[in-house]
Amino acid sequence: MEKKKGIWRDIFRSRYLYLMLIPFLFWLIVFNYIPMGGIILAFKDYKAKLGILGSPWVGLKHFQRMFVTPDAVKAILNTFEISFGRIIWEFPMPILLAIMITEMAGTKLKKLYQTIFTFPHFLSWVVVSSIVTAFFSSSGVVNMAVSSLGLEKIPFLTDGKLFRALLYATENWKEIGWSAIIYMATITSIDPTLYEAASIDGASRIKQIWHITLSGLKPTIAIMFILKIGSIMNAGFDQIFNMRNDVIKATSQIIDTYIYDITFQATPNFGFSAAVGLFKGVINFVLLTIANQVVGVLTGEKMFSIGKRKP
Repeated sequence: MEKKKGIWRDIFRSRYLYLMLIPFLFWLIVFNYIPMGGIILAFKDYKAKLGILGSPWVGLKHFQRMFVTPDAVKAILNTFEISFGRIIWEFPMPILLAIMITEMAGTKLKKLYQTIFTFPHFLSWVVVSSIVTAFFSSSGVVNMAVSSLGLEKIPFLTDGKLFRALLYATENWKEIGWSAIIYMATITSIDPTLYEAASIDGASRIKQIWHITLSGLKPTIAIMFILKIGSIMNAGFDQIFNMRNDVIKATSQIIDTYIYDITFQATPNFGFSAAVGLFKGVINFVLLTIANQVVGVLTGEKMFSIGKRKP
């Protein structure tokens, strides 16, 4: 009884903080939880005249269709390939940038570089894709320079492999500074006396980074890696949607763009679209759970615990 009174006493003391949570909870319920009712479309043959509840049930028909439709299977494979490529080529970059900026001498210089690298984050992918097209299309600045040297033009936007490399490069250019902020904040929270002690013991700067900085970053890296794995089915809709073209559709089509195409460009099939979206969500959840457990075993850092807590 006393424990319950203590909980209510703490809630009353922090009542203003809880009141500030109400708008966020309202937003969460309206835009995240209520739309989840549309999941039932994945198991129905939706007819607009009959409505969601009146449409007939079809069971797992849409899911079976998803695995026998070549375009859907290709979109799933492309999503995995692009997402794993992002982990390899994009995930480590903000960590390296954060270390390099924090190792710089001079506060003003650090702020200058942080501003330069962070600014592209605030550009929309519509603007970025226009810049990329202006520079890397067959008539763009880069190919004009290549042609002036008597060399063949490089098909950046029409060759599948080069297009994917361009995806990773532009994502890094746009997001590396913003993603590095959390790592820089973690580095600044590391006790400076650890570096002083290591320096007195004769440790080089590289050894200090390896044994102190990276050790201090380990919990943050573990959490960010878990989140990255948990969103592996999100291969970057905004970026790919704005940069893709019909020539490289076979290598650039991902689940999100496929759902868009079959929902808004082809004959609408909301049931099939919902099934593909539900499949994507389930895979993300499973991968998030697995990554959380594996990273927990390897590093001792977990985003959340599963099962009963030990007393």
